[in-house]
Amino acid sequence: MAFLALALTRPTLVGALAPSSRRLACAMAEQVGSASAVIELGAGTGAVTAALRAVAPHTPLLAVELQRHLAAGLKRRFPDVELSCAAAHEVLQERTAAPGDTVLVSSLPFRSLPEPLRTTTVQSLLVFVEAHPGRRLVQYTYQPRAPFALPRASRLQWTLREVVWGNLPPAGVWVLKSVGAA
Repeated sequence: MAFLALALTRPTLVGALAPSSRRLACAMAEQVGSASAVIELGAGTGAVTAALRAVAPHTPLLAVELQRHLAAGLKRRFPDVELSCAAAHEVLQERTAAPGDTVLVSSLPFRSLPEPLRTTTVQSLLVFVEAHPGRRLVQYTYQPRAPFALPRASRLQWTLREVVWGNLPPAGVWVLKSVGAA
């Protein structure tokens, strides 16, 4: 119900027809691997959070959600998860000392975010991932191309890992990491 209310009142901050399906959430969580820490951006109603807890129950997880009522629901549902009710770029700027193999798992709606929030968020993601060759960003998109374009001189590269046909609409799971990183 919280998702629907937000989708109707602030659609540019949601960018989806429905919350992430269990299949999409699991496909994203499977990309975490043996990371020392996970930061989930745009945690929403917690579909991906639940999948991350199932796949990596002992890995430190920070869930980031800008909308206060969604953040409050996450806190009730996942009391063991660290929660930040703030913009993604603010959290990433505060977490520069995160482990070098931290994985960002994002449900942020880049194509519908208003400017300049979109530009600021993308820039902070690029700086965070480029800071250590072991860091990665896992992001989904409903379009058949990378979630956002990279600067021409970027040392990062997008790879499509999976298309989740059992999601409404179907979604591609992409990973952004340093060129040549394992």
